[in-house]
Amino acid sequence: MASAQTSWSKESFSCSICLDVFKSPVSTPCGHNFCRTCITKFWDGQVRYKCPLCNMAFNTRPDVRVNTLLSELAAQFRTSVQVKEQLCLEPGEVPCDVCTGTQLKAVKSCLVCLISYCQTHLEPHQRVAVLKKHRLVEPMDRLEDRMYHKSHAVIPLKKKYERERAKLGKMEAEVQQTIQERMQTIQEIKDKVDRIKADADREIADGVQ
Repeated sequence: MASAQTSWSKESFSCSICLDVFKSPVSTPCGHNFCRTCITKFWDGQVRYKCPLCNMAFNTRPDVRVNTLLSELAAQFRTSVQVKEQLCLEPGEVPCDVCTGTQLKAVKSCLVCLISYCQTHLEPHQRVAVLKKHRLVEPMDRLEDRMYHKSHAVIPLKKKYERERAKLGKMEAEVQQTIQERMQTIQEIKDKVDRIKADADREIADGVQ
């Protein structure tokens, strides 16, 4: 059964109304198959009930039931397609570093673990409290080389940021101190001018007397 399934195309498991893989497929009295939702909506808009494929008319609305075998085959086909899509790495895509044998496509890279993960192996990072704190980014190849540049003298971005932030803080403090000193000098000059003016006014008053 498995070998036969792999040779079948999508059309073998597709509803002729929605053109997608069957979901809860049902069979009509004439032997054709459709998604339960698709055929239900189709008949809801009809005055006479007939098959969308062969146009066979039915005296009453058929009581359709899910085709169990076809439903199981369609589900297996849908799963196999999803697996194939994961297995097929397009040019430029990053493989999972944890997968053994056939590597699946990575969906995220961890900047702490320096490892790229497929959706399955990423699950612990979405569940474990400690791993949730790790920084995840879009998949990157040669992650370790990108992060450390072994042949170059580099420092982590976070440490560089903290250093630059400390420098800016120091410069800001120095600027604030300079501003305070200049404001104090200006105030002293104003006070001195006020004293000189007061002395001059007093001398003028004394001269008038």
